Amino acid sequence: MMLELSFLTLFLTSISVVIFISFFRSTSHPPSKTPCPETYPIIGILPGLLRNRHRFHDWVADMLSTTPSSTLQVNNFLNLSHIICTANPVNLEHLLVTNFSNYIKGHRYLDYLQELLGHGIFNVDGHLWTVQRKIASHEFNTKSLKHFVSDIVKSELSNSLMPDLFKACDHNLIIDMQEVLQKFTFTNICKVAFGVDPESMSNLTFVEAFDDAVEIGFSRFMAPFPALWKLQRSLKIGSEKRLKEAVKVINEFALAVIKSRQEQDGGKNQDLLSRFMLLSSDMEFQDQEHKRKFLRDIIISFVLAGKDSTSTALTWFFWLIAGNPHCGSLIYNEISSASPLPARDSRGRIFSYEELKNFHYLHAALSESMRLFPPVPINSRSTVEDDILPDGTYVRKGWFADYSAYAMGRMEKVWGQDCREFKPERWLDSDGVYQPFDQFRYPVFHCGPRMCLGKQMAYIQMKAIAAAVMHEFEIMPVDGGATANKMMNPPYKLTMVLKMRGGLPVRLKRRVTAQQ
Repeated sequence: MMLELSFLTLFLTSISVVIFISFFRSTSHPPSKTPCPETYPIIGILPGLLRNRHRFHDWVADMLSTTPSSTLQVNNFLNLSHIICTANPVNLEHLLVTNFSNYIKGHRYLDYLQELLGHGIFNVDGHLWTVQRKIASHEFNTKSLKHFVSDIVKSELSNSLMPDLFKACDHNLIIDMQEVLQKFTFTNICKVAFGVDPESMSNLTFVEAFDDAVEIGFSRFMAPFPALWKLQRSLKIGSEKRLKEAVKVINEFALAVIKSRQEQDGGKNQDLLSRFMLLSSDMEFQDQEHKRKFLRDIIISFVLAGKDSTSTALTWFFWLIAGNPHCGSLIYNEISSASPLPARDSRGRIFSYEELKNFHYLHAALSESMRLFPPVPINSRSTVEDDILPDGTYVRKGWFADYSAYAMGRMEKVWGQDCREFKPERWLDSDGVYQPFDQFRYPVFHCGPRMCLGKQMAYIQMKAIAAAVMHEFEIMPVDGGATANKMMNPPYKLTMVLKMRGGLPVRLKRRVTAQQ
């Protein structure tokens, strides 16, 4: 009994100290003019977060849309951390370009995602980031890589995706389009990035382990009480135990990939890993173990960038097209008029790199889809020194500065009163030619020095898949697609990438043409 009372006294004393520190912190900060919606003393935004967890990104967008400059301040439980969140293009340019060095990934990213991403390009700053970015930037700008990507995508479409879809259509099967696309893009990234066919490796366990690790890593960022997951990590229990097991599988896969590349003449291979291995041969490493760790982190970064982002973007695209059939008709007309069609076979019509470049409406529809459903919906930085954003928002050293691409696509101040509507035409000029928007209005591929190097590669892959599929089939989601009501409460999962909750079950219907 005395022992229990002692623990209770210690617990209450600790809580009292934390509350006192929280109060001292809040009173020592200068008053901020930045709105702080749904925030309460001591408990911060916890009630709103718990109430809106299922619609988190829409909740953030709703709050930002009510503020004068599309920026808000967030005080977490017990004032233990402070966050500025913005969907203001002017602020975004300041964060990601003008004052780039003051807003970094920082220790939080490294701590929260260390087990999965290690010191890969998405998780580090400074010299480590610069070295990886320099090598990657050189390779992504080579014509040989662009054609290598195009050739692999065409091969996989002809030999894998399209035959599988024809088979599903002929048997009137319901398939999960999100799962089909994930499998396809995973195979593509393995061949483009590592030069390996995942079918020849034990990849199913890796895919499950990778998905689990990403989900658990993201849940750390969303945890109201970070001390709980850190305690679980120390005790190796719960989700943290699963993460440890998942990372072991991930590491085994990465090491197997490295071994397969080392056994071949890397100089003759076109895949990205071989190119990295060749260009990093002059780098100094403590030993072979550190070199393997460096290459392991590169592999996982490529998987993170290529496995889910493209498949997620295409999943929402097909869902939106099903709910806006007039857009689907315009895309079909565009791709059908590309050139005289060959006789149909079980592989369908696979379009060339040059043909894909001329599909302006398709490009616009994909961009519009990602405006509304960006694969990475929210991003975060840590503040190095006190700063003031262009709209007057005060940001203290150590605060987190977040920007929401999801909310940005829903700001009337940025996109007009029709911002929540799917309108590919907003991307076309009077001649029907695609016109990109300013990167700070459209941060889907990030902005500034950290802008996504694989942007053009992603568009090539998405256009190739969408054109091939839509030329042969009508995609009919079981839920009917993107109706006005569903657009008000989209079915997404709360994870690092904006996946569709429950997948996208669809039936396929063959298009009827004069050649059939």
